[in-house]
Amino acid sequence: MNPVRNPSEERLLAYAAGTLSPPEAVVLAAHLALRPANNAWVRRLQALGGEFLEEAQPSALSQGALARAMARIETDAGEVRTTPPLNDMPELPEPLRNYALGPWRWIGPGIRARDVHAPRDGDCRVILLKIDPGRETPRHTHGGVELTCVLSGAYATETTRFDVGDLEEADEEVLHRPRVVSDEPCLCVVALDGQIQPDGWLGRLIRPFIRL
Repeated sequence: MNPVRNPSEERLLAYAAGTLSPPEAVVLAAHLALRPANNAWVRRLQALGGEFLEEAQPSALSQGALARAMARIETDAGEVRTTPPLNDMPELPEPLRNYALGPWRWIGPGIRARDVHAPRDGDCRVILLKIDPGRETPRHTHGGVELTCVLSGAYATETTRFDVGDLEEADEEVLHRPRVVSDEPCLCVVALDGQIQPDGWLGRLIRPFIRL
């Protein structure tokens, strides 16, 4: 796999094991829906993990575990299950369709963001980011992880172009200025930890006005 436009093997392994943070898992699920080859690789990892579990020595249950499990089953059986709320963007990959969405917010000229009501992990949350053709974000670094999957359109950094299905991993060590290079707006799903950190004196000046 290309280590730039695809998730790192460490993140894929964490996703397969169920240990990836919830916001990152949402973005990675969208990526896998758009990249069947990577999804097949994760499925093989999950199947291998299942085989290891079958071969592992069973552990004794704690006292009262069976009774608690049966009580939970009886409680759940009496509940009315409802389908998660569908959002108003049927064009999204299937893993994103059952998350409610907040309203579009103006971030800057030609840049809008929309909250995805997915599980958070501290300050890390999921957003949709839509940027018009020819527009670019301020040159910035990050307070934590920034995991971005392109859903439509394309953008380029100083070194790399990202098209539909491509995934960019960024953190505090990455300084970039994404610019939309497609003829259509670029729509991305992003797991963002904290706020972006605009670079330079102009970045420090506009930082209070850029809130993702």
